[in-house]
Formats: sequence, structure tokens, C-alpha cells
Amino acid sequence: MTSKRRAYLKGCAMTMDTIIHVGKSGVTPEITMAVNEALEARELIKINVLKNCLDDIHSISNVLAERTHSEVIQVIGRKIILFKQAKENSKYEE
Repeated sequence: MTSKRRAYLKGCAMTMDTIIHVGKSGVTPEITMAVNEALEARELIKINVLKNCLDDIHSISNVLAERTHSEVIQVIGRKIILFKQAKENSKYEE
């Protein structure tokens, strides 16, 4: 992914609301499944890691990206932005 495309996706994610919250139990199979379903529906999602989660935020983002076959666009503070290109009718064309 090019830096211009990453910057474009970051800009698109700025106005989005957080749709998934990772709590103290960390990355569970249920969270992974919810992230995967959200990526299939939206392509670009924002995840919030709550303060009671003791896991490292960067490791959480890498695990979620690996399990859902997506890309980490940005990790800033306690927010993670993930992107997965849709197979058809993508809103974020390359």
C-alpha cells in the first residue's frame, strides 16, 4: 500500500465512529468474528481499545489484521484503523 493511499484512508476514517470496543478480555474469537464481519460490510473500520485492556495496542492490531487478512492503517492512542479491500464494488478504489 502506498503512502498516498494510506493517507487517503486515514482521512476517510477521521469522520467515522468507533464500531468495535476491545475490553479487558482482549482479542477473543467473538471480537475477531465481529471485526471480520464489519470489514466485509464496511471495508474501513475504527476500533477502540478500552483502558481496562492490559494487552499492548500494537500487538492487538497486528493479531486482528493477521486473523482477518486486513491491513493496519493507523494506530493512534487507543484507536486502531483497519482496512480490507472488498472483492467487488469497493468504496475505496485504488
